[in-house]
Amino acid sequence: MDSTEIITRIKNKLPGFDALSIAQNYPDEICIKISPQIFKDTCYVLHKILLSPVMMLFACDERKTASKFVINSVFVSLKSGQWVTVSMDLPQENPSFDSLAKTIHSAGLFEREIYEMFGIEPKGHPDLRRLRLHDEVWPQGNYPLRKDFKQACEGNLNEYKFNRVEGDGIFEVSVGPVHAGIIGPGHFRFSVAGEPIVNLEIRLGFTHRGVEKLFEDKNCFVAMRLSECISGDSSFAHSLSFVQAIEKICGSVIPAQAVYIRAIFLELERLYNHVNDIGGMAVDVGFSFPAAYASVLKEAILQLNYNLTGSRYLKKINVVGGILIDIDDAKKQLLLKSLENIKQDFNELVKMLYSSVSFMDRVDSTGVLRKKTAEDLGVVGIAGRASGIPLDLRKYFPSVYKEAKFKMAIQESGDVLARLRIRIFEFTESCRLIDEFTQKLSEGQKISVTPELKEGVALGYQEGWRGPVLYWLKIDSAGLIQRCKIVDPSFNNWQGLSYAVLGNIIPDFPLCNKSFDLSYSGNDL
Repeated sequence: MDSTEIITRIKNKLPGFDALSIAQNYPDEICIKISPQIFKDTCYVLHKILLSPVMMLFACDERKTASKFVINSVFVSLKSGQWVTVSMDLPQENPSFDSLAKTIHSAGLFEREIYEMFGIEPKGHPDLRRLRLHDEVWPQGNYPLRKDFKQACEGNLNEYKFNRVEGDGIFEVSVGPVHAGIIGPGHFRFSVAGEPIVNLEIRLGFTHRGVEKLFEDKNCFVAMRLSECISGDSSFAHSLSFVQAIEKICGSVIPAQAVYIRAIFLELERLYNHVNDIGGMAVDVGFSFPAAYASVLKEAILQLNYNLTGSRYLKKINVVGGILIDIDDAKKQLLLKSLENIKQDFNELVKMLYSSVSFMDRVDSTGVLRKKTAEDLGVVGIAGRASGIPLDLRKYFPSVYKEAKFKMAIQESGDVLARLRIRIFEFTESCRLIDEFTQKLSEGQKISVTPELKEGVALGYQEGWRGPVLYWLKIDSAGLIQRCKIVDPSFNNWQGLSYAVLGNIIPDFPLCNKSFDLSYSGNDL
């Protein structure tokens, strides 16, 4: 589907539609510039014809150079393997726009983010409470992603107002933000009628670090290492999405050897996280032996990562234009031999779980996230595919995955068992892919190129182990980053968890939570 066909389909659904400009700078990206008056309607039409949630919705401050703000809404066309961006300009004085949230629910959190970070009001939004700048400590009237922001000025502090469920027999159970173990901080407020949960309100933002602000005015080569620190268990997926955006702007052609090695490391990151989550589910039902077995298997994968790269968590591998670490013949044999042992051990782990009646009873029909709810919220990745949403970027965008005939995992029941089965299928498929990609490697091949920096904007994306990791970058001719917008799959998926637990009991919450296994730092940025 090219830009002409997309515009034709929009006009058929929206009479009077008129684009100010249409750009297709890359084969996989289309940008449609429109007026603010038709922004809401255009986004709704695209949402319907592409069957896509809002994948990104963000603002840019261009007051210094063009006396305006810019709002971009990004959708994905799985049919054609393209990203479609709807863009509009807003005046710098009292900027606002008509909210999409009531008609496209997946836009809701993005609009709240724009309001708190830029002070641009989405008019008609049903809930404009802050996400990350907590009212108790962050004064009103400070917007840190505006270019002229230096430090927070004094102002009024408010109290965060939780949504209350009223009625006879309703009581609240407050958990967090400090938790046992090494997980991140998050506040979970359960409203319970007897035993079943009737509402869960999740408050996050406790690990907000101002990441997108930190990227501003940094050289893209220096910022490369910052991208690895966004979410520690997805360091490779984040760094790969970051460099992909820069490479698209620069027009870099990455050597085939580097492309295969990147895919291998992306799948290794998926392996250790999936087995970690499977072990975590066993922990949360008190099934200690397979939990310990899974931890041994995870450690074997991390040691393999270290032996291949010198980094257990696959850092300092990606560079703009390729990679720093090659896989020679010795490492190739190590990888293939280790992979055989890992597959055998994983099969034993799966047998343990599936043969336990008590374990299967705990995961079956627990924490159900319905497909319609997941679609409305824009839930992606493992959680989305477990609820019947066939979205995996490896399937729809041209890459070495198409060459390897990648098979996408899909389930329909949307419960903990479905999310477990997705992980088991993907673990096996990742082992197959790693084996196939490794066979393509040849010692002594080129693994990087030196890019020529250019001014431009581009979207980088990868299917990380949780789901799509997206980086939208705007850089100047000197290679300095003017705007970096990041979307981790956890951002919308936390909402999915709050719906999945409804009707369950509080003791099942840790199991539901682990079956999603979302990132606090990836969400809070």
